Amino acid sequence: MILMVTGGSGSGKSEYAEDRAVLSGLPCRYYIATMKVWGREERQRILRHQAQRRGKGFSTIEAQRDLEQIRLFTPPEQTAVLLECVTNLTANELFEGDGECEERILAGIGSLAAQCSLLVVVTGQVDQDGGDYDEGTRSYMRLLGRVNCRLAAMADQVVETVAGIPVILKQNKKGGLPV
Repeated sequence: MILMVTGGSGSGKSEYAEDRAVLSGLPCRYYIATMKVWGREERQRILRHQAQRRGKGFSTIEAQRDLEQIRLFTPPEQTAVLLECVTNLTANELFEGDGECEERILAGIGSLAAQCSLLVVVTGQVDQDGGDYDEGTRSYMRLLGRVNCRLAAMADQVVETVAGIPVILKQNKKGGLPV
C-alpha cells in the first residue's frame, strides 16, 4: 500500500506519517531521509525530526537521491517505509541530477513500494503562496507538481494535513489503514 501525505510547512504531516507507519504494526520500519544539510535551519529541522521519531523503531537510511539503489533486506510483508520527503528529493534530483529526474523519482518510489507492505510518502505544497520566483524555482515547482500528481495516482490513499488535522483526499476501495 502507498500512502501519500501532503500539506503545507508546519502542518503536522511528518508526525502524522510517522504515526501511520508505527500504527501499521509492521515490525521492520525504515525512515528514508532526503534532506541535505546546507545550514543551521536544515540541521535544526533534522534534529527536530530525529527527536520526534526517537523510540518509534525506525532504522534511518540517508538517501538524498537515487532511491532506486536502496535495497531493504527485510521481508516485504513485515516492512514499512517512510520516505521524508519528496520536496527535498525533487530539489536534489533537479539541481544535482543529470536530467529525466521525474522518471527517476517515480521509479525510485516504485522500487521502495515493491520492497514493503506500507510505503508512506511525505510531500509538500510549495506553490500556493503566489510568489514571483526566478525560472529555476518555477521549474522546480512545476516538476514537484507533476511528481505529486503522478504519486497521487499511484497511491492507495492520499491525506492532506491541515493544522494537524488529517483530511482524506483519496481512498481506494480496496481499503487501507484508518486515518
